Amino acid sequence: MRGMNVLLTGAAGFIGLHTAQALLARGDVVFGCDNLNDYYDPALKEARLALLREQAGFRFVRLDLVDASALETVFRDFVPDAVIHLAAQAGVRYSLTHPRAYIDSNLVGFANLLECCRHHPVRHLVFASSSSVYGANTKVPFAVTDPTDHPVSLYAATKKANEAMAHAYSDLYRIPTTGLRFFTVYGPWGRPDMAYYAFTKAILEGRPIDVFNGGDMERDFTYIDDIVDGIVRVLDRPPQPDATWSGDPPVLGRSRAPYRLYNIGNHAPVKLLRFIELLEQLTGRRADKRFKPMAAGDVHRTYADVDDLMRDVGFCPHTPIETGLSRFVEWYRQYHRI
Repeated sequence: MRGMNVLLTGAAGFIGLHTAQALLARGDVVFGCDNLNDYYDPALKEARLALLREQAGFRFVRLDLVDASALETVFRDFVPDAVIHLAAQAGVRYSLTHPRAYIDSNLVGFANLLECCRHHPVRHLVFASSSSVYGANTKVPFAVTDPTDHPVSLYAATKKANEAMAHAYSDLYRIPTTGLRFFTVYGPWGRPDMAYYAFTKAILEGRPIDVFNGGDMERDFTYIDDIVDGIVRVLDRPPQPDATWSGDPPVLGRSRAPYRLYNIGNHAPVKLLRFIELLEQLTGRRADKRFKPMAAGDVHRTYADVDDLMRDVGFCPHTPIETGLSRFVEWYRQYHRI
């Protein structure tokens, strides 16, 4: 597929910016929408949008997906060939104090999007899920075939619900749909609520950082360029019903519907203390670490099994944490003029 009309929700977000740039660079027309909420500094979202507005082929409307009629208008006027749905209320800890935001954005908003894809058929709907759906699982690496019946945060529960909702619409209305479980995405223009951003800010400002679970944690940090490469590869390969699907027993991630579910991660978890050590080297400053117990809703380790994604679309993450963090710190200094 080339020269598509792509509707991109969450276009002012971290992954949204980089995905839009990749699509525009290859000649797609991108219609972005975002509600520009204040979960973190809207000025960063506006700065990302400013980069996109400079490029031919990009259009944007400020829109909350909860507004079903406004979203319907976008589908009717833009007539998207494909949809990449990245908009969501993110953050595990925020869901403990602001549950309504997750119900509205991640459930009501997603239902509105599915209804639009039903009434305005698209070639492919690609939507963002999360490694958080694995919840209390201890088996690693996490595989799509693993159970996800024990979410430990409302955020994770809404993402698990998204997967089920998307499958139902794919099965009922034959909407080619792919869900991607993202694993700790990082890089330039990233989210200030993420640990790598917050740690960098605190270290450069000489403030302490909170290190949970005594530092005994691991994350499958995945660099943004690798993530975007995976998204675009998936977008160009709408799934077909699985001819081998029998339903007895069902194979998670595969379906009689034109639906697929994949992990998208680096397949190389990094220990939290090693991660902090790298930031210290890159900033030239020592971190003042405050060790704390495990936070509610958090998990000990994330680790992606990406064999299916590698086999089906040729996904191959190649950016080591040293390179990715170096690029982030360089961007951080430039953006914040440090």
